[in-house]
Amino acid sequence: MRARSALFDVYGGYLRRRGGAAAIAALVRLLEPLDFGAPAIRTAVSRMVRQGWLVPVRLPEGPGYALTPRAERRLDEAAARIYRTGPSTWDGRWHVVVLEELPGRVARERLASSLRLLGYGPLGPATWVAPRPSPELADVLADVPARVFHGPHDGADAELAATAWDLDELGADYTGFVAMWEPVMAAVDGSAPAEAFAASQRLLHSWRKFLFRDPGLPADLLPEDWPGRAAAEFFDRHTARLAPAVTKFLDDCLTRGGKQRSTA
Repeated sequence: MRARSALFDVYGGYLRRRGGAAAIAALVRLLEPLDFGAPAIRTAVSRMVRQGWLVPVRLPEGPGYALTPRAERRLDEAAARIYRTGPSTWDGRWHVVVLEELPGRVARERLASSLRLLGYGPLGPATWVAPRPSPELADVLADVPARVFHGPHDGADAELAATAWDLDELGADYTGFVAMWEPVMAAVDGSAPAEAFAASQRLLHSWRKFLFRDPGLPADLLPEDWPGRAAAEFFDRHTARLAPAVTKFLDDCLTRGGKQRSTA
């Protein structure tokens, strides 16, 4: 885990619901159990400011950083897929992106990474599909000539999904996720808030990697006994189990040395 990724997880998982801002001193305290020092956090924050994810703000506790509207959109969309907070939006249609020209290798890899994060899978070098439109797609394609369509597939939808995403490999990795994290999480009882926070964050960081690979397909397009369901239940169960201790640690880090910030 890098400091920048840890900050995204903290802002998306906790601070977004608490106004989307925190003092730099609080961020340093929050990431201390993850073995990040103040210099690494300040460097990551500066990078996120340059990239348009954070903006400096003055808080009652001192200098801090708040999410930009762009970051809020990205984190809200990611949270909906991480925690599956909304109902399935599959309406039987596919959102299709056809690139009119392929960019150079570096730009193409960066574009592919962004499209995968938004839930799109490749049917070929220039064609990508998703089970629903992403509100961030326009930003990703801002400098990329492309055609965008939304409509039904004239064929078997499950076959199309299996072409755009390697569901066998993804399912095996979901099974591996549970096998790897089960003994780790069983060793954390939630009695130590800092330890619970660190374990919960590491679990979230590992789970979040599936965002690049799992578009959130509807159940009728997935294999029977889909391992992703058991993996999601495992993630939810341990996240909820450690939530009281994590909240206690978060409250302490955000209020220490200053007044309580509004959680509205």
